[in-house]
Amino acid sequence: MRQIVLDTETTGLDPALGHRIIEIGCVEILNRKLTGSRFHVYLNPEREIDSGAVEVHGLTTEFLANKPRFADIAADFLDYIRGSELIIHNAPFDMGFLSAELRLLGGRFGDITDYCTVLDTLLLAKKKHPGQRNSLDALCKRYRIDNSHRDLHGALLDAEILAEVYLAMTGGQTSLVLDSEPEWSASAPVAALSPLTGISRQQRPPLKVIRCDGAELDAHLTRLEEIAKANNGHCLWKG
Repeated sequence: MRQIVLDTETTGLDPALGHRIIEIGCVEILNRKLTGSRFHVYLNPEREIDSGAVEVHGLTTEFLANKPRFADIAADFLDYIRGSELIIHNAPFDMGFLSAELRLLGGRFGDITDYCTVLDTLLLAKKKHPGQRNSLDALCKRYRIDNSHRDLHGALLDAEILAEVYLAMTGGQTSLVLDSEPEWSASAPVAALSPLTGISRQQRPPLKVIRCDGAELDAHLTRLEEIAKANNGHCLWKG
C-alpha cells in the first residue's frame, strides 16, 4: 500500500479569505516502510502573508517572491500523490487549501479527492487517546519521538515527524532510517534487536542472581508468621 504523509504551510488560516499555500512537504511510505522519496516545494502565494502565520513558519513574502506558483507545480504534485492514501494531521485544513488551489486553476485538474484517499491522524489519535491532547507535539511526547529540532513549523519537517508518529501509533516501524536497522516486534525471532538497547537476546549477558543470606531469610519467615497470625493462621506465601 502506498501512503503519502503530507503537510502544508499557508499565508493564513482560511482559504475562503484568499489565503494560499506557500509550502508543501510529502514523504512516501510503501508497505509501512519509509522509502526516502519526498516531494517538497516552496510557493509564491501572490499575496501578503499574515504576521501571525510568519511567526509560526518563518516564511516571508521576500523569501517566496522568486518561488514557483501552485499552477507551475500542480501537475507534478498530483502525479506524485495519485493513487495513494494521504496521511494528514487535521486533514480538513490541508485538504481545504488544496481544493481551493485547484479551484483557482479553473477546475481543469478536478478536485484533490479525485487523486487519493485521506486518513486524518488527528481523528485517529482522538479515538486512541480520548480526552487527551493530540497535537503533533503532544503525540511526539507520548510516543517518545524527538522533535527538539522543530523550532518553527515546516511542511517537510512536519511530514517527516508525522510519518514517525503515524507508524508508532499504528504499531509499525518508527525510525526514519530505511532498511539499515532491523524492525522489532513481539513475534520477531530471538536474534532481533531490542528497540531500547540495540542488543539481541542472544547477545545479552545472563542476569546476575543475588541470593538472600540467612538473616534475610529469617526476617522473611518472621514477616510471614506475622501475616499468618493477623489472618487466622492463613498466609498465601507460607508452605
